[in-house]
Amino acid sequence: MRYRALIAALLAVCLSFLTACSEGPNSDKPLTYEDIVNTGLANNCPELPETARGSIALDQEGSYILTDLCLQPTTYFVKEEPTNKRQEAEFVPGKSLTRYTSSLDQVTGDLSFDENNSLTFNEKYGIDFQPITVLLPGGEEVPFLFTVKGLTASSQPGVSGINTSTDFEGIYNVPSYRGSSFLDPKGRGVSAGYDNAVALPSLADDEEFVKANVKEADTREKAGQISLKISKVDGETGEIAGIFEAIQPSDTDLGAKEAVEVKVRGTFYGRVDSAS
Repeated sequence: MRYRALIAALLAVCLSFLTACSEGPNSDKPLTYEDIVNTGLANNCPELPETARGSIALDQEGSYILTDLCLQPTTYFVKEEPTNKRQEAEFVPGKSLTRYTSSLDQVTGDLSFDENNSLTFNEKYGIDFQPITVLLPGGEEVPFLFTVKGLTASSQPGVSGINTSTDFEGIYNVPSYRGSSFLDPKGRGVSAGYDNAVALPSLADDEEFVKANVKEADTREKAGQISLKISKVDGETGEIAGIFEAIQPSDTDLGAKEAVEVKVRGTFYGRVDSAS
């Protein structure tokens, strides 16, 4: 009996040693393809150390860009209507069903001052959309297109640079989750397929089936809003990092159903550089 405690302690030490050694490759060593493939590491945005509390001075007459902007979602919420009419709709936490392909990366845009000495970021290009599906506690799946297309975000007025108290808020466009050539189970689409369900030709114009028959794949202008809160700044390299919160509509199944609001929270990274 007296040896059982000793054996248990030795096993605990061995397991802790193996766990510590299996956490991943050394961060100081460049990662290879074998280190990254099928691990989810490619979905992670770069990070700055906690000690990065510097500032980036900007010339109001200068021209700058915000490049390599990466947004990594970590938590998702979907707005649900309550069963009790006296209660207000609230955001319910959900679980992501999308593996390893949820982050936006290499997003680039112009960064300039306006007449109020406020910094404004205008997104131009990059990997600026990702289809994501969220699972709610009740089992419902909510697909949406996480994006920052056409983002225009501004900081508070009267700034002369970027530091850990600089915040950006703005709006962006939300394209359709599905393309115009997508066909639903009845073979209906925007630019291809049938105009209505083949089994119900006499009811094609019925009000009950109009939404399902008349497909839409339009971009919803200024439908999303986002806030970027900078918490880390490296003044030497021009790198910034922080947290973000975005609210945007979900998929409408090409107009067949009403969109719901989806809230996305996560971390971001970017780099401020001269445009010239």
